[in-house]
Amino acid sequence: MRKTFDLILYGATGFVGQQAIAYLASRADSSTRWAIAGRSLAKMEAARDTEAKRHPSVQDIPIIVADAQDESALAELASSARVVLSCAGPYALYGSKLVAACVAKQTHYCDITGETPWIRQMIDAHHEQALGDGTRIVPGCGFDSVPSDLGTYLLMREMKNRFGEDCTTIKAAFTLGGGGLNGGTLASVMNMIESKQSKALNNPFLLNPAGTVPKDVAAHRDPLGAHHDADFKAWLGLFVMGPVNTRVVRRSLALRGQTASYQEYLRFGRSLAAGAVAASFGVGSKISMGMLAFSPVRKMAQRMIPQPGEGPSPASMARGFFKAELIGHSAQGHKLRAVIGDSLDAGNGATVKMMCESALAMAENESKLPKAAGVITPSVAFGDALEKRLLSAGMRVEVSE
Repeated sequence: MRKTFDLILYGATGFVGQQAIAYLASRADSSTRWAIAGRSLAKMEAARDTEAKRHPSVQDIPIIVADAQDESALAELASSARVVLSCAGPYALYGSKLVAACVAKQTHYCDITGETPWIRQMIDAHHEQALGDGTRIVPGCGFDSVPSDLGTYLLMREMKNRFGEDCTTIKAAFTLGGGGLNGGTLASVMNMIESKQSKALNNPFLLNPAGTVPKDVAAHRDPLGAHHDADFKAWLGLFVMGPVNTRVVRRSLALRGQTASYQEYLRFGRSLAAGAVAASFGVGSKISMGMLAFSPVRKMAQRMIPQPGEGPSPASMARGFFKAELIGHSAQGHKLRAVIGDSLDAGNGATVKMMCESALAMAENESKLPKAAGVITPSVAFGDALEKRLLSAGMRVEVSE
């Protein structure tokens, strides 16, 4: 059945959603039928009017009103779209009924959540039906967790193509600059802490399919301290997004029937001083997260951080960049290096690019995607098609020996 829209952007009035309107206006094919959706007609009209000053064609983009708790409105929205892209978080509060509607109406879906306990809930609730229907439900299509997931996929692909082997170990080191966290991301973090999901968050195989968890789970625990890495020739330490990205990558490996250890870090530099900073950063991060478990501290922090709809200044985002460098080793001693990066800040500009290209891959390149369905990961859902789209959008994506 032909649906009215190829793509609906849900949550279009948030900080990331407004950037996504601009991105789709410039990158979507002229034949792609897309619309924006959310709960406030007035805010969506204002967002559309603002962007229409730069892209006049946006003035004709349809608007759909649907509250995140209104099941009938969400069902109608999902019925009218081939693909829904949601940037309305926290997803544990505002995403579950939209995902359920998309599964029921066989509508492909993607988002930018880093809320792994919620992803686990969606797997348990919807994976089997979506798999049977051929529907792609793809959480985590932003900075969480495309660079990690796509980078691992590329290393596994190229190790097999070049040497006839799989990687046995893969590690990633991230370098970030500029930008900052927006209010929606911070609200998701606070909601996970407030809902006491620490036990689930600490499970390194939280997202794995049944029967794919190794016996030695302790060997895959998140790193706590700092170390000097010979491959990266730098001091590496705790990366706060590691407990999100590693779970996604491990699910991808398991869904493809592959086995490899995966871990990731933040890169600090080569000097002894950088090593000291890496060690203190890890300790400070753990203390900070522990303090946020206390309600008075959390409430005070919530008054000081950006609120939903707020984010870094344009000047700060313009100074942003990120680089994810991944190294894979095979059992026979072969080594490959992958780099994914961009001259956009990770949490906003680059995330908008990755999530929109993910959605457009389903809306515009569905015939070129892997034959995969269910509640799956970006690399399993999009494979080579996402690599090509990100390259065409100006992102650095490469593999070398």
